[in-house]
Amino acid sequence: MELLPETASIAIVGDDPGFGRGTAYRTELYLHRLNVPAGRMSLFPDRPNAFVEWLREHKRPLDAGDFASRQDYGLYIRDSLAALLRNRKRRCRVDFIKAKATGCVERYGSALGFILDNGNEIAGRSVVLCLGVGNAQLPFDLTGLPAGLRSHIIENPWRLSWLRRVSKTDTVCILGSGLTMIDQVLALSAHGFTGKIIVLSRRGRVPQDHVSHPKPAVEIDVGALPTRMSELLHILRRESKDAGDWRRVMDGLRPKTQALWSRLPEAERRRFLRHALPWWNIHRHRVAPDVFRRFERMLQNGQVSVRAGYLQNVEKTKALTVHYRPRGERFTVSIKADWIVNCTGMERAGIAHSPLLQEMQRQGLIEADPLRLGLVVDARSRIPGSSGSEAVIYAVGALTAGQFWEITAVPDIRVQARKVAEAIAERLR
Repeated sequence: MELLPETASIAIVGDDPGFGRGTAYRTELYLHRLNVPAGRMSLFPDRPNAFVEWLREHKRPLDAGDFASRQDYGLYIRDSLAALLRNRKRRCRVDFIKAKATGCVERYGSALGFILDNGNEIAGRSVVLCLGVGNAQLPFDLTGLPAGLRSHIIENPWRLSWLRRVSKTDTVCILGSGLTMIDQVLALSAHGFTGKIIVLSRRGRVPQDHVSHPKPAVEIDVGALPTRMSELLHILRRESKDAGDWRRVMDGLRPKTQALWSRLPEAERRRFLRHALPWWNIHRHRVAPDVFRRFERMLQNGQVSVRAGYLQNVEKTKALTVHYRPRGERFTVSIKADWIVNCTGMERAGIAHSPLLQEMQRQGLIEADPLRLGLVVDARSRIPGSSGSEAVIYAVGALTAGQFWEITAVPDIRVQARKVAEAIAERLR
């Protein structure tokens, strides 16, 4: 809206009830916090303090280094979009279409057409795929499970209405030990839950915490780092030991991760995903300090326990019984629970999870990147092969993880989105 001429038009197609807020920022619990300090969460690269200023205008007692609630961030997105829409002076037309694109039709000359689930079609000269990620599927089959038990298996924990059905002294088994797990543990606590929470994941590791007063980041010369994964990890471990706090190294690497990823050969990227990804996730994607302290207290008092093991099956009887094999062992252990909650995180933004992308792939418009993290895009986030007088297709966010890796957080997406908008504006001149 800021960059396109007033003769242009934008159509935003999506079936989300609140455009822009998505799953993460619709939560109503104040304890669900951002995992990035407020000072780095502006939507606008050229206005880095915009979110902090919004917090102050709305009487939130937070500074740039504090961790705001995700609900507040959702409201900030809503207000920022509304402000842009109110400014009609020399602004292009914007239409919000509440529908889902389900298929792709032949190109209309210089435009590409899409079929919507409301029966309509829409076409555009520039297409931006912003599909994000979806909730991961349950790691076991529900077939044959009695209806009474099935209602106690929560496939999508972000529909928080399930919390009202849980008795305070029930036993809850959570599958997955990442950020989603911590969010749901805090949600249970906020609803007065006093029962046991058993967390099961393959490695039994939980996200680490931010510190309230971080020390300066270590300066890292990415160009001097080796591209062999074993050597790279050795150097990062040594740097972390020398720094006295591994967070200083992670914070120094954070803004340069895309540059480092671009230097890694495909074989080394695969080694990273196979061997180092779990450790990367818990150190890179950290939790707000006060949130972590609350979670840690629940661990210490025994209300929450974390187990490392491999899910074998869920017994389809009159009770929910989870059978798993402890990590490093051959025997099986059982967990009897009143509820099973799927907190295995988010699906990769791959073609397999989207009928639209599958159709576009069949037509040769897109292809999966070699690591199956998303789509093949170039350094400008453009789908190769779409150029010249034809419709140009871009992808933004998680769909471009194969090219950029570090591209799911706001500080990265806002820069990428700006560059894509500039490229589209340039085409219209």
